[in-house]
Amino acid sequence: MKINRILIAAPASGSGKSVLSAGIMAHFADELPVQGFKIGPDYIDPMVHAAATGRPARNLDGWMLNDSANRRIFFDAAKSAELSVVEGVMGLFDGYGADPFNGSTAAAAMLLACPVVLVLDCAKLSGTAAAIVKGLDSFDPRLRIAGVICNRVGSANHAAWLKEVIERYANVPVLGCVPKSEALKLPERHLGLVTVVEDPARAQRFIAETACLLRKYLDFTRMMEIAAAAPDFPEPKERTAEKSAPAVRIGVADDQAFCFYYADNLDALSRAGAEIVPFSPLRDRRLPDRMDGLYFGGGYPELYAKRLAANQPLLNEIRALRRKDLPIYGECGGLVYLSEGLETADAFYPLAGVVPGRCRMSARRAMGYRTVRVLKSNLLCEAGRTLRGHEFHYSEWERGNGNAAPAYEIRPRSDNAPPGTDGWTDGNLLAAYIHLHFAQNPQLAKNFVQTCLKWSQKKNEL
Repeated sequence: MKINRILIAAPASGSGKSVLSAGIMAHFADELPVQGFKIGPDYIDPMVHAAATGRPARNLDGWMLNDSANRRIFFDAAKSAELSVVEGVMGLFDGYGADPFNGSTAAAAMLLACPVVLVLDCAKLSGTAAAIVKGLDSFDPRLRIAGVICNRVGSANHAAWLKEVIERYANVPVLGCVPKSEALKLPERHLGLVTVVEDPARAQRFIAETACLLRKYLDFTRMMEIAAAAPDFPEPKERTAEKSAPAVRIGVADDQAFCFYYADNLDALSRAGAEIVPFSPLRDRRLPDRMDGLYFGGGYPELYAKRLAANQPLLNEIRALRRKDLPIYGECGGLVYLSEGLETADAFYPLAGVVPGRCRMSARRAMGYRTVRVLKSNLLCEAGRTLRGHEFHYSEWERGNGNAAPAYEIRPRSDNAPPGTDGWTDGNLLAAYIHLHFAQNPQLAKNFVQTCLKWSQKKNEL
């Protein structure tokens, strides 16, 4: 199948690929359907992609997901667009550990046969820019760089030098030179960029202004020609499951405090028979009617702890449903919300209290991929199963004195380190810092829905 596609990569993080990717998507989306993708465990960039294109963005991940799952996700989303733009992660050949092809942007480019457009931070470069481009282009014969965008260029002369040296010595076309500009900086905080949901109007203005600025400097016609030159993409042999009729209603926390969800996780739940019902722990005083399960994703509960703690009617309803063993799943920020409360530098905010122990903000960042073994069968998975996930948080959970078991054993990265544990599971409750991508195992979403269905049937029989 003909799928026009490009992949935006960089030699290193901080080169500007996120901002430029959003502007490129927004430019093309003014004229045709554009599908955005993000490589790696990221929730914030896909929100920006969705705002730029008007379509849900998708995550691809060469470490958490196998090749088949990544191809399927890409094909299903890209087949209805006229252009697909994939944003890479970190540097082009930065993989898991020392392996440059394990979960890296380069590995995804080769898997998808996707032309690579390199964003190069040229603020302190001239002739060396050609050496960097040539080195990346020749590192592996299976991957070729189709074009270069020189970013943070100092002047017209600087731009001319860069174009000449890169095209002469690296033999790669320069698609444009973007000047240094404060207008191309997204606001950041301790966990990355400020999310789109916190100020959608501001995000839309920033994306539109970025696209407008890039039109002055980038050769979008050449970029589209590169995308159109990508080889045909064969439809994967594995079929996506047909969507089942809704059998249960799962409430999904969805507001500024809880916004970190993979679109494919929600889609997997829908295909398995769940009606996804959004609600806001910040604003809603009660849950939606007829809940058969609850899903609390990640986000920034620490920024809204006072408001979350003040919503006692909702917290009381969650506690009451927990006593009835309603299926409840929490990831990262969801674990914080379900715990006894969050301690910040200024105060302690009591929260749902259905997970023993409290959380405390810390200066230490926990970040990275994790391999976990399920210690006790839970609403997602049976005991003994190995899963891959990731964590990214600045809070610490101090385990309480309850009788429930840890959810996961975390495999250590070093042979000399002992395994760790994460999470809490008891009955139909599962909460952990680990984020999981359900596409690694189709049974995860099915098990969640089946647990909700069994609970609903049992409730109705009483």
